Amino acid sequence: MLQITAESDDYYRSSDIQLDGERAPRTTLVYFRSVPGGVYQVSAVLKGEGGEELAFAQYDINIVVSGVTLR
Repeated sequence: MLQITAESDDYYRSSDIQLDGERAPRTTLVYFRSVPGGVYQVSAVLKGEGGEELAFAQYDINIVVSGVTLR
């Protein structure tokens, strides 16, 4: 299983994607729509059949909302 998480002080969203072992695609796209602007910690955890963590990646990203006028 692949678990993707996007988290900030005011927002949390997670998605679990079931993989099919060696037959799983090498690339997986995950979309989190309507995410408010801000700084997020995005992580991906690859888990084995027994739930053990096989791989982990984490990034800090800044979401900039376009089309918004601040007064």
